[in-house]
Amino acid sequence: MKYSLSSIACVCLLAGCASQPTLNNSAGRATVYQDVNSVSSTMAGVGMESQDIVSMTDKMVRDILSNPQIAGRSTPARVIVDSAYFTNDSSSRINKNLITDRLRVELNRAAAGRLVFVARHYGSMVANERDAKRAGERDGGTIRSTKAVAGGDFRLGGRIASMDANQRSTGMVSRYHQITFELVDLEYETIPWSGIYEFRKEAQDDILYR
Repeated sequence: MKYSLSSIACVCLLAGCASQPTLNNSAGRATVYQDVNSVSSTMAGVGMESQDIVSMTDKMVRDILSNPQIAGRSTPARVIVDSAYFTNDSSSRINKNLITDRLRVELNRAAAGRLVFVARHYGSMVANERDAKRAGERDGGTIRSTKAVAGGDFRLGGRIASMDANQRSTGMVSRYHQITFELVDLEYETIPWSGIYEFRKEAQDDILYR
């Protein structure tokens, strides 16, 4: 049996059209802004989402500022808040900086001078500028010069952990998250403040987090 080239092309074209998914990707479709404090009605899974990060960091800010050993000292304590010792042992994919950056920024704003924040995560940037000033490549600037950079009194540590349960017959997933925050005394190796945040979600885990 012989087939013409036109008939083969027609069959291929029809097969290609039949396999195309129905996507709402129309030109000019407006971007929709969502409230970061609320659960999305169209996109929600069992992982950590924006409302969880906002809620947990707000709670930790209030807890830290109510601790007199941290925020009630006559000389403001120097604290280091970054993700270097904040680990993710959970099954959720999450950028840890989303948590530690928001905690540091909100804590710095709310502390209003009761705490001094050491920018250890910008250490290489500061070192390069100091080296260039000492070498005479740049002048000394308009603020004081110091022999060494600031040492920290307390540093953030913590862990994200989770526990999953999966029901294969329905595809339902239940995930419990436990997030611990601790400020460690950098001289005495004690923990003068700890905080914990936990939540559990159930859903069909068909959401891809990046």
